[in-house]
Amino acid sequence: MAAKPDKITAHVLACGAMHCDLTWLLLQPGRAITSRANPAKPAEWTDCPTHAVLVDHPEARILWDTSCPRDWEDRWGPTGLQDFFPYDGVSDDEYLDARLLQLGLAPGDIDIVIMSHLHFDHAGNVRAFADAGARLICNDKEYAHATGFSGPFAGAHLKADYEGLTFETVSGDTVILPGVTVLETPGHTPGTMSLQLDLADTGTMIFTSDAVYMKDSYGPPAVGAAIVWNNQEWLSSVEKIRNIAQRTDATLVFGHDPDQIRQLRIAPDGAYS
Repeated sequence: MAAKPDKITAHVLACGAMHCDLTWLLLQPGRAITSRANPAKPAEWTDCPTHAVLVDHPEARILWDTSCPRDWEDRWGPTGLQDFFPYDGVSDDEYLDARLLQLGLAPGDIDIVIMSHLHFDHAGNVRAFADAGARLICNDKEYAHATGFSGPFAGAHLKADYEGLTFETVSGDTVILPGVTVLETPGHTPGTMSLQLDLADTGTMIFTSDAVYMKDSYGPPAVGAAIVWNNQEWLSSVEKIRNIAQRTDATLVFGHDPDQIRQLRIAPDGAYS
């Protein structure tokens, strides 16, 4: 097990990409959503990258989100999501377990797993960390929504990912450890959270998750998407992030931006501290 550092370091774990109709992430007037079986024009399909963040903190090793599972096609089969978000832009060394191994880590080395929300592309590997004894954290409204419906799935919440796991829940903006804060940014789901890291050299970073999908969503003005639980709350959350970012001069890392992911310092070669 690697030694813990004397300051916070953030490692962005780029975990390949799904592909999807751009309308899911960015509203396109007059466009119907298509599946991979029927990618008819004028629909525009795009890379939809997925990432996690490994936070080395003097007090704990934290993982932010858990990306998509290796068995995505089978696990997502009951939902049909595999036809709208195929996770087919990933190489063997980009799956989350491989990314952690590149840093010399396994699930048992992670102390805390914080879930931005419990959708299938963020919670796909959370069970491995629960089995290894990690402390799991999510928003209270997210947990209530994700466990409160009947049947195996609702939208992009897939109970097979998280059912039966024990989560600690938080409400509102919450400091997890010094320099590590979760921001309540609902709209995409009832309890979506963003992650604020206050780093010694880089300054403030905000990992928005799906509170802001991509730079083109951010605006101003903010541009909504097809996959939004509550559009008004989503817009309010975008403005909340904008206000915090302006006040702290933060670097924003968006949830699924295919251009931005190529511009980041990606583990294992780069990091932010």
